[in-house]
Amino acid sequence: QEDLRFADPIIREILTQRIARGKVEVRASLLADENAEPATVNNTMLERIMALQASIQASVPNAHPLSVFNLMSLPGVLTSRRPDEDQLSDAIRTIVNQALDTFTASRAREGEALARVLLTNCDQIETVVKDLQPKIPAILTHIEEKLQERLETALSKALTDNSTLTKEEVSDRIRQEVTLYALRLDVEEEMNRLLTHVAEVRRILHKGGAVGRRLDFVVQEMNREANTLGSKAAAIDMTNAALQLKVIIEQMREQIQNLE
Repeated sequence: QEDLRFADPIIREILTQRIARGKVEVRASLLADENAEPATVNNTMLERIMALQASIQASVPNAHPLSVFNLMSLPGVLTSRRPDEDQLSDAIRTIVNQALDTFTASRAREGEALARVLLTNCDQIETVVKDLQPKIPAILTHIEEKLQERLETALSKALTDNSTLTKEEVSDRIRQEVTLYALRLDVEEEMNRLLTHVAEVRRILHKGGAVGRRLDFVVQEMNREANTLGSKAAAIDMTNAALQLKVIIEQMREQIQNLE
């Protein structure tokens, strides 16, 4: 509404001070006071319009004359006392702050509910990781044994094919390859970092305040660790754990978009 355009910076300042994140749409309208003085006719403007109309009709005899409603609708024909901007500014500040009080109270209740959901997600991630951790040594041992068998078969064949490698060199090569492969598959660091990120999410939520951006960053890091774990998966247990983690982390990411 044109009469309230001056209030834009006032409203923006209040919103900036009280809301840290998100998009806010404000609609305001000014209702006429029933006891206010009625609008008056601007006779000078009306005479100019009537003279212009007479000039047009002289040139275009078939032109329809303007009705009273048409005349009243033209800018500047009716004038009314403009409301006092200082009084309006004070009223706007009061109304906007009252609306924000209601809004922030609602957001706080919603935030508490979302925090409980996120803490449950943290528990779920912790359960998945701690369930996988004790299985990793057996998984790696099984993979190492299978790899060693294959390498021994391949390199033994190489020895029988007049290879220049000695038996000791073949054994050393097998140990090196098995060790390197096991290191590439080891996900202990990723799991430990996931648990560290879970602890950080809990700390942020318990601290409170505007947590959305900080949680955004932590969840991105959690997703990176889950992706790495998935890329290293060499057993069905690791694959299932990575998939579970990615689903839970995506749920967290969606919930965090609703937090300030």
